[in-house]
Amino acid sequence: MLKVPSEVNEVAKKLAEHKHESYLVGGCLRDLLIGRTPHDWDLATSATPTELQKIFPDSVYENQFGTVGVKTDSKDPDLKIIEVTTFRKEGKYTDKRHPDEVVFAKNIEDDLARRDFTVNAMAWNPKRGIVDPFGGEKDLKKKIIRAVGKPAERFNEDALRLMRAVRFSAQLDFEIEKETLAAIKKSAGLIEFIAKERIRDELSKLLIADKAAEGIVAMQETGLLKFVLPEIEEGVGVGQNKHHIYSVFEHNWRSLEYAAKKKFPLDLRIASLLHDVGKPRTKKGNGLDSTFYGHQVVGEKIALRLLDRLKYPKAMIEKIALLIREHMFVYDPESVTLRGVRRLISRVGQDNMDDLIKIREADRIGSGVPKAQPYRLRYLQAMIEKVKKDPIGPKMIAANGTDIMKALKIEPGPIVGYIIAILLEEILDEPKLNNKEKLLDRALELGKLSEKDLRTLSEKSKKSAQEAQGRIDEEIKKKYFV
Repeated sequence: MLKVPSEVNEVAKKLAEHKHESYLVGGCLRDLLIGRTPHDWDLATSATPTELQKIFPDSVYENQFGTVGVKTDSKDPDLKIIEVTTFRKEGKYTDKRHPDEVVFAKNIEDDLARRDFTVNAMAWNPKRGIVDPFGGEKDLKKKIIRAVGKPAERFNEDALRLMRAVRFSAQLDFEIEKETLAAIKKSAGLIEFIAKERIRDELSKLLIADKAAEGIVAMQETGLLKFVLPEIEEGVGVGQNKHHIYSVFEHNWRSLEYAAKKKFPLDLRIASLLHDVGKPRTKKGNGLDSTFYGHQVVGEKIALRLLDRLKYPKAMIEKIALLIREHMFVYDPESVTLRGVRRLISRVGQDNMDDLIKIREADRIGSGVPKAQPYRLRYLQAMIEKVKKDPIGPKMIAANGTDIMKALKIEPGPIVGYIIAILLEEILDEPKLNNKEKLLDRALELGKLSEKDLRTLSEKSKKSAQEAQGRIDEEIKKKYFV
C-alpha cells in the first residue's frame, strides 16, 4: 500500500461516496514509487468538472482541460490544493502545445494513453493497485525515460515534451531511451513553436535539478540548446588559454555543476552557467595566449537580452547581469586595497557580495582547479568584512541632501546631486571624512563653485573612479588574458 496523505485520501473517499472512480496519477505516483517526496498531488476521475464542482463547492476551475482545484484545510503548502482532472482523450495539436479539443474519456486506460512518458503514464488506487498499460513501472526500475507509444507522434503533439524529457532525465538521473532520444534529435526544431514563458519554466526546473549540468549537456547533444540557449551553444568547441583546460562550453556547464552541487538558488545557477557567455564573441588569437578582453561586459549585455527573451523577472535579470559583469574582480593580496574593496562593494551592493563570491567559486571549479576558495579569495573576504561598516553609497553619507540644502540655503536641484556625488567619491577614498560636521564644511566650500564647475568636478570624481577600475582591469588582462 502506498503512503498517500490523508488530504488526498479524503478527496478520493468523497468521490467514491458519489460513485466516481479516482486514481493517483502522474508525477506524484512516479515519485512515490521511487521514494521521492511529491510536491504536487493529482487525481484522475470519472467525475466531470460540473460534477466535481458540485461535490467540492469550495473549488477552483479556471481552465479548459477538465482540471478542478480542490481546496483542503492542510497546513502543508503542497497539499492546500489537490488537482482533480476528469478522464480525458485529446485530439490534434495544431499549435504543437495544446490539444485542439478535449474529449472526456470513460476509463483510466484511455486517459493514460494521452500522457507523455511511460513513467508518468501510470495510475493507482487501493482497489485496483497500479494500472500500468505502457510498462512505466518497469522503466522506473531501469531508470529510463521512454515516450508513450511512438515518440515522434508524442513530440509532434506537444513540442514542450522535448524539453520535459531532458528535464526528467536531469531531475531523476534517468537515461533517455534510444528511440525517444532519436526522436528528440529529429524533432528539436519544434521547440520554437512553444511560448517563451513555457520554455523558461521547463528550463528553470531543469536548472534547479541536482543533475542540471548533465541536462545542459543533453540539450546540446540533442540539438535543443541551439534553439533555447544559442548563446551558450556558441561556446561549443571554443578553446581557451593557458588558464583553462576546458572549452568555453564545458567550462560553463562545469561551473553550473558546482553551483548545483552546492545547492545554489536558481538565479546563481543561471549566473554560473552564463558568466562566460561573452567569451566566444571576444576571443582574439588562438592557443595558450588567446585573449577574451572585456568578455564580462559583453556577457552582461548578452545575458540581459537572453533572459529578457525568456521572460525572466526583471529584478532577477538585473542581478544576474550584474554578477556576470563583476565576476572578474581582483583578489590578489598584492593588488587588493581597502579603497578598491569599498568601490567593489559600492558597484555590486552589499547584499550581492556573498553571491558574487559564490559565482567566482563556480568559475574556479569550472576551470578545473581543486579549490573553490584559495587563500587569496579568503583574504578578500576578510577585507570585505573589514570595510562592511564603511560608507559605500549615498544613503550611508552622514550628511544627506536635506542637510546640504539647509546648510547652503538652496532648493532641490542638480547642485545637490553633484555635491553628494563628490562627497561620496571622497569618502570612498577616506571613510574618516564621513562626519556630518566635516561634510557640511566641505559642502559649504563646494557651494561656492558654479553649477558648471560642480558638474565638472562631479564628473572628474567619477572619472577618477573609472580610471582606478581601469587599472584593475589592466591587471586582470595581464594576468588572465581576459
